[in-house]
Amino acid sequence: APVEFREVHDIYRPKILRYLTRLVGEREAEDLTQIVFVKISEGLQHFRGEASLSTWIYRIATNAAVDRFRSQATQRAVEVPLSARSTLADHFDAEEDEYEMAADDRAPSADSEVIRIEMDECIKGFVKNLPENYRTVIVLSDIEGFKNNEIADILGVSLDTVKIRLHRAR
Repeated sequence: APVEFREVHDIYRPKILRYLTRLVGEREAEDLTQIVFVKISEGLQHFRGEASLSTWIYRIATNAAVDRFRSQATQRAVEVPLSARSTLADHFDAEEDEYEMAADDRAPSADSEVIRIEMDECIKGFVKNLPENYRTVIVLSDIEGFKNNEIADILGVSLDTVKIRLHRAR
């Protein structure tokens, strides 16, 4: 039976939007999701099931994100100099001071929730700053839950390449 676009759209749109948000950021993700689903719509009639549907869809989304990274890289004429960036240590020192000042006002359960939220934000920050090839494998593996062989299919690389990128990213 042919796969219906509406069904694919309803099932995969929230997943792809979330995935692309993690790869390219919230501002770009919505537009990119639209582009991905136009490509899915155009290609669905030719989908032969050689890969799983989700692998095929995530490959389209990943390629769209990579294309966006490349076009952004060529558009940027000047990088922010290292000296102008705030260092991670300064950022954490400021957060720690804020946390210590407010810590006395919270109950223990609120403390653990705040710590969890701060850790999530910290990890997202690190993932966001990874090079694109490492960020992609981390998001596909640890956040989207794909197995290494599925990631290899999505990215069109070998299983060993996926393992190496995951190791280096972590």
